[in-house]
Amino acid sequence: MIENIDDRVKFITELLDDKKAIDIEVFDLDGVDYIAQKVILSTSISGRHTDALLTHLKVALKTQNEEVLASDETDDWSVADLGDVLIHIMTPEYRELYSLETFLEELKTKSN
Repeated sequence: MIENIDDRVKFITELLDDKKAIDIEVFDLDGVDYIAQKVILSTSISGRHTDALLTHLKVALKTQNEEVLASDETDDWSVADLGDVLIHIMTPEYRELYSLETFLEELKTKSN
């Protein structure tokens, strides 16, 4: 198990990058009133790619004794909850439509 949260985030982002996820962003929300300390956003190429990325992520995390506490999966948007880290994998259309980057940035600004 990777104990350090920054090392865990690095492991996850490298894994997503290796499997061709694009526009990977990490939001540090430590100290912000939010359900996770870190949020990872990534874009898939298609709905099938979204599913494949999440499946690969779950398998790779299991090899590190990392438990996905919950996940919600659709072809366009999947979320994996690791407790202190949330991972979003979205198609380009959904990423643009929901603009989580804007929400997370505003959340950080309001807490400062």
